Amino acid sequence: MIPPELEAQILRLHHVEAWRPYTIAQQLSVHPSTVQRVLAQAGQMSAPTLKPSILDPYMPLMRKTLEDYPTLTAARLYHMLKARGFQGSEAHVRAIVQRIRPRRKAEAYLRIRTLPGEQAQVDWGHFGKLTVGNAERRLYGFVMVLSWSRAIFLRFYLGHDHTAFFLRGHQEAFAFFGGVPRTILYDNLKSAVLERVGTAIRFNPRLLDFASHHRFEPKPVNVARGNEKGRVERAIRYARDSFFAARRFDDLSDLNDRALEWCRGVAMDRPCPEDRRVTVRMAHDEERPSLLALPDTPFDTDERFEARVGKTPYVRFDLNDYSVPHDRVGRSLTVLASPDTVRVLDGIEEVARHPRTYDRGKAIELRAHVEELVAAKRRAGKGHALNRLIAAVHRI
Repeated sequence: MIPPELEAQILRLHHVEAWRPYTIAQQLSVHPSTVQRVLAQAGQMSAPTLKPSILDPYMPLMRKTLEDYPTLTAARLYHMLKARGFQGSEAHVRAIVQRIRPRRKAEAYLRIRTLPGEQAQVDWGHFGKLTVGNAERRLYGFVMVLSWSRAIFLRFYLGHDHTAFFLRGHQEAFAFFGGVPRTILYDNLKSAVLERVGTAIRFNPRLLDFASHHRFEPKPVNVARGNEKGRVERAIRYARDSFFAARRFDDLSDLNDRALEWCRGVAMDRPCPEDRRVTVRMAHDEERPSLLALPDTPFDTDERFEARVGKTPYVRFDLNDYSVPHDRVGRSLTVLASPDTVRVLDGIEEVARHPRTYDRGKAIELRAHVEELVAAKRRAGKGHALNRLIAAVHRI
């Protein structure tokens, strides 16, 4: 239906100004069929008649097929009609299918509201690549957002498939927020959910241990539930536009320092989406007392694996070699890696500690390890020469 004022204007332009229907439609920005209908109802012209189409005999089949298979492609339907004698073009079929295909009803989502301190949402965002020496690493942003105050924590890591990075991101977010939310939602991340079949979920056991230590409940969102994780998705988009776009930085450490400044400043001072009369900072100050207290002892988030030292005194980790004392050659040692440090243990004894590098094919050495190896070789060389001298004296 169109307003009575528009109908009156159509009739006036037709009778008084003698405009043609198409001209009236063009000037009033309405469809020509609307103008024709108004004039026909006023008895000024006959209603338009549709020209017969070569698709008319096939329309019942098309409607029934699309009713039974709503997502069937127009191309497949065209070949079905062609097999039944249709001589027209595929473009003609596409145009009709677009008009008669049953429309899927859009699902309406409830707006989820949470209590202060009740929930946070976590996800990774991909931010391109970062070149470190000879290596090109994928740059990911770990994002946690508190659902009530919308406070955001952002930290970057070179990769997202390490559980150590994932858990360390949580730890630093909790320290930033001043507490732990009671529930954290995840979008079926491999760092959180190892396997999911229907409603059966197998969590990453390291995450379960971490959650137990901090007393929060991990929850994966339901499949295709866009309303459940929208806060963190919007937070990632906001971080891209407000922080990362056109950002210059020296290295990963510099980038994270700037990200922390942004979290404390710009992101906190924006209006709170739930109540734009207050800022996120004001809402977070109100929410902080509702968060769970941080545990007394930190959770060990380091990556751990066993490495065997070969003929040279090095252990290999993440495409690089880290030196160990030469007397550990041929032994199995434990490597503990954080985002910043690589430690090597022999049982409970720490035998080496190195700064972690994200380069490729590098040998990271401690001077003491090299000097001890050179001294040992020199002593061995002197002993070998003395043995040869004694053997020569015995032969004389």
